[in-house]
Amino acid sequence: MAYVDWMLKTKRLSTCSCDYGCPCEFNAPPTQGFCEGIEAMEIVEGYFGEVRLDGLRTAGVYHWPGAVHKGGGSWLTLIDERATPQQRAALLTILSGKEQEPTTAINIFGSTVEHDLGVQFVPIEFEWDIHNRVGRIAVSELMEAAIEPIRNPVTHEPHRAIIKLPEGFEYREAEMASATFWSKGDVTQNHQNRFGFLTYVTNGPYGVIEEHSYPHVQG
Repeated sequence: MAYVDWMLKTKRLSTCSCDYGCPCEFNAPPTQGFCEGIEAMEIVEGYFGEVRLDGLRTAGVYHWPGAVHKGGGSWLTLIDERATPQQRAALLTILSGKEQEPTTAINIFGSTVEHDLGVQFVPIEFEWDIHNRVGRIAVSELMEAAIEPIRNPVTHEPHRAIIKLPEGFEYREAEMASATFWSKGDVTQNHQNRFGFLTYVTNGPYGVIEEHSYPHVQG
């Protein structure tokens, strides 16, 4: 199948209700039996056909009653209010998974969503520092997530961990972090010291595009 030519090179933050490391990354059941959280990305460079998407942000608030692959998910889509009508249409098309192979992340996750909670065009606050493993996502009165380093329980020093998935469909390498987050509305949640990660990831119609310049940090 021929797809529209598109590419998103992004900075990404993600949180979920599982323990550090997230069992899903290892084909194991969710820590608490369900999966819920918040994620967001800022597009460093991107396009959909002739429509440029540089600098825009998107986010999602989600809940699955069990393991993601079992379906029944609920998903609220948040799009940067700064996007023009053409950019909004482009981003929604990409996020629908209709312009991506069915074996790739956006399409796979989309196929497990039973309850589409709609889309809101809102100001998305986004802070991201992969070198120090800190970040923040916020939409006023709707949701907020803060990411910080995992701490050694004895010394309280930052504990660095990386997950590397050579054939990962969501990302290939990510810095692990500790996430505290909440959301209101159709997906109401409140979690502290749960799984979080920061990564660079580039996607296109055929999934993750290999990046050979991942910025490893020291210590």
